[in-house]
Amino acid sequence: MDRLERFGTDIKEYAKDDTAIGVVEIILILVVLIALVLLFKDQIVKVVNNAFKSFNSDSAEIIG
Repeated sequence: MDRLERFGTDIKEYAKDDTAIGVVEIILILVVLIALVLLFKDQIVKVVNNAFKSFNSDSAEIIG
């Protein structure tokens, strides 16, 4: 009976454990970030392309 009582207390302690809440929060944050990236995909692509164009032209001026 002692093992059964310990098993019951272990189950109760496991149910009180809230470490899984952090995992849920991380998943929700990732979902929001992915949604934002998909929503602003075109604008992000334009900004990155402009940055690379600027980088290429500036490096061409430096190199000569």
